[in-house]
Amino acid sequence: MINVLFVCLGNICRSPMAEAIFRDEVAKEGLAEKVHVDSSGTAAWHIGKKPHEGTQEILDEYGISYENMVARQIKQTDFTDFDYIIAMDDQNVKDITNELNVPDDVVFKKLTDLIKNSSVKNVPDPYFTGDFNYTYELVHEGVKELIKIIKKTIEKSEK
Repeated sequence: MINVLFVCLGNICRSPMAEAIFRDEVAKEGLAEKVHVDSSGTAAWHIGKKPHEGTQEILDEYGISYENMVARQIKQTDFTDFDYIIAMDDQNVKDITNELNVPDDVVFKKLTDLIKNSSVKNVPDPYFTGDFNYTYELVHEGVKELIKIIKKTIEKSEK
């Protein structure tokens, strides 16, 4: 099983959006039995809350489920439980590396690092920008690239 964790600030906008889109793409690729996904935040403000209404609306628009998703905060054990930890922006990376020990055997990157030739360095937080559509487009693009990477990893392990 490959385990993927998406991380943003409060775990109500970007990372649950990424979790839902990724889960949907994993199912479409027939990889649901091989890939597990979750999301978390660097801050504790929204623990136990459902995704933001704007995130729910954009996911509803695309028919993507966010059922049973609630916010939680990242913890040290996530670095032993997950193979990929994907942050949404530079501040998330900084907060994680300042607070937690990041082992070398975990793939720890920003989502935008996965997008080839991206001029965008961070996934903007729609909690502050209000632009859930743009965030969705960027997250979807990054998730598609991550799926390609994980498919190659699975193919190599099955040989």
